[in-house]
Amino acid sequence: MERNVIRLDTVEQYNRLFGLETRHPLVSVADLSKATEFPNHFTINYGIYALFLKQTRCGDIRYGRQTYDYQEGTVTSFAPGQVTETDMEEGTRPLALGLLFHPDLIKGTSLGQEIKSYSFFSYRSNEALHLSEEEKGIFTDCLKKISAELDHPVDKLSKRLIARNIQLLLDYCMRFYERQFNTRAAVNSDILSKFENLLDDYFMDGSTEHEGLPTVKYFADKVFLSPNYFGDLIKKETGKTAQEYIQNKIIDLSKEMIVGTNQTISQIAYGLGFQYSQHFNRLFKKSVGCTPVEYRKAASGSI
Repeated sequence: MERNVIRLDTVEQYNRLFGLETRHPLVSVADLSKATEFPNHFTINYGIYALFLKQTRCGDIRYGRQTYDYQEGTVTSFAPGQVTETDMEEGTRPLALGLLFHPDLIKGTSLGQEIKSYSFFSYRSNEALHLSEEEKGIFTDCLKKISAELDHPVDKLSKRLIARNIQLLLDYCMRFYERQFNTRAAVNSDILSKFENLLDDYFMDGSTEHEGLPTVKYFADKVFLSPNYFGDLIKKETGKTAQEYIQNKIIDLSKEMIVGTNQTISQIAYGLGFQYSQHFNRLFKKSVGCTPVEYRKAASGSI
């Protein structure tokens, strides 16, 4: 059955969907316990940023093909361009606190410059944030500060204060995710092991011939994570970005091939997945400090 997609380009459109009051055209603190409209099923294409603290389970939320793993005290977040599908259970009321803000609100602010650094907006559904009681208190306190500012008469500091309080909330969410990464250390270690095995297999089974150079997205998909969450996890576990980890593997393999085979540098580059040997030469020199040819000569004692 074809389902209508609600495009939310404004805060007011969301408030109207649930029968909530709009106090500011670009930002809203939404308390869904006060909603007067309750659509049973809806699919939303977000044109605004949204962050929700679910206070009880009242249905299913899907992002892509996966259903959110959430219970009481779970935070879900969405950025412009993302689409979610929600099915409400019969006889339930949506209990959640939400923050919604339009990208225009943060233009010209420090948050506007840093919004891309909050990578959790692009995490997949199975990567939702689960809060402790203390963390839930901090989250709701931040929302209260934003709500209080919305009740204040608008003055020249209103936009800055609202944006700063939103940034404070997002910074806390980053801290909470750091804690969650730590509490999932065993799972994360398992994912790192899978990544290492997949990386070995990629070069062993000839994937480079038809896939080219391995990408972070390729491995994230293989372990059923979003590229952002996967990248943050690898950085947390190894101190290196996933891209750096892949590049280190390429350099290690290339050194073995340069020293241990008679292949030309171009053959080695193409075998590793490079479309152009010049790109391989640049990466190698940047990483090793000399060109592949110089490395081969040094290894053979020619210089």
